[in-house]
Amino acid sequence: MNRTPVNPWPWSLRLGYNQAEIVEGMGRQLICAGQTAVDGEGNPQHAADMRGQIQLSLNNLEAVLAEARMTLANVIQVKVYTTDVDEALKNFDVLGARFGRLDAAPPMTLLGVSRLALPPLMFEIEATAAD
Repeated sequence: MNRTPVNPWPWSLRLGYNQAEIVEGMGRQLICAGQTAVDGEGNPQHAADMRGQIQLSLNNLEAVLAEARMTLANVIQVKVYTTDVDEALKNFDVLGARFGRLDAAPPMTLLGVSRLALPPLMFEIEATAAD
């Protein structure tokens, strides 16, 4: 798979994502459901702790990717939903640390929502991956 960043402006790179990517020569595509800060039984974790929720949501996303024999390096698009955009942005370095070490900056959308599926949840990440 070959990925070519498309960035008419450089500002999004400071936040860790490309405006778009041209993806060529891919084989499989994986569409992941939104991953949240839940344990293996689906119980919410890290109530009122945005950083903890982001970390566990990413752990869960990585588990789904691993089950498909992929990693965060295969992610070609991310959608983030949060009940507190300002608090999520304060902790976006967590995303940068995970994706940045792989030299990946998939296009991303961040949406503020009034609530997620379970009331204690504040952060959800949805991804599309390809190889």
